[in-house]
Amino acid sequence: MAEKKEKVGFFASMKKHFRDVKSEMKKIVWPTKSQVVNNTLIVIAVSLIAAVLIFGLDTVFGLVLQLIYKNV
Repeated sequence: MAEKKEKVGFFASMKKHFRDVKSEMKKIVWPTKSQVVNNTLIVIAVSLIAAVLIFGLDTVFGLVLQLIYKNV
């Protein structure tokens, strides 16, 4: 026979939830300022490289299409 679970009140479950959240928040390892700056610079650099690459490909494909349509 299955065991019955005891019903827990709304406020009791909310209290447990916030206690669990507080417990989990204590486990977070926050990055240092230098790590944040370093990661931000990496993201900016990769974004710029991707933008230049996409711009270059777009320009090349545009020129190729102009040549194709000019000759048709």
